[in-house]
Amino acid sequence: MTTVMEAAGVLIIGASAPLSLVLAVREALQASKWSAAYDVFRASFGRGILLGLEFLVAADIIRTVAVTPTVQSVAVLALIILIRTFLSVSLKAEIEGSWPWQQPRSGSTEAPDADGPVRPASATDAGYSSSSMRRPSSETSKRSS
Repeated sequence: MTTVMEAAGVLIIGASAPLSLVLAVREALQASKWSAAYDVFRASFGRGILLGLEFLVAADIIRTVAVTPTVQSVAVLALIILIRTFLSVSLKAEIEGSWPWQQPRSGSTEAPDADGPVRPASATDAGYSSSSMRRPSSETSKRSS
């Protein structure tokens, strides 16, 4: 069982590189901008690495629980999980541009999108008017109708 999960984690990481390259080339051809293609490659490859690491951590947990746990095996598992968690947090921060406990960078004009790695964010997307950066209240909306 753990060998299958480890193989899946390695396969996911290995397959994410060529898939990310294909997505980046497609982005470069559509947008004619290599900087956008680089961002697509980094984001998709980083997500592949994160997913692969999750499988590898799960395999380590199952291996430790399936075998009679000793203090040494639990300590090794804790160390492995600590290292892989640090790698995951670091990769996620690299992809998103800020640490998980920080708000996104104020200068960033990018917002995550479910359909792709990033899309430009605007004040009107969030329901803000261009004249003021406040959300319109329900009374204001009723008066303007």
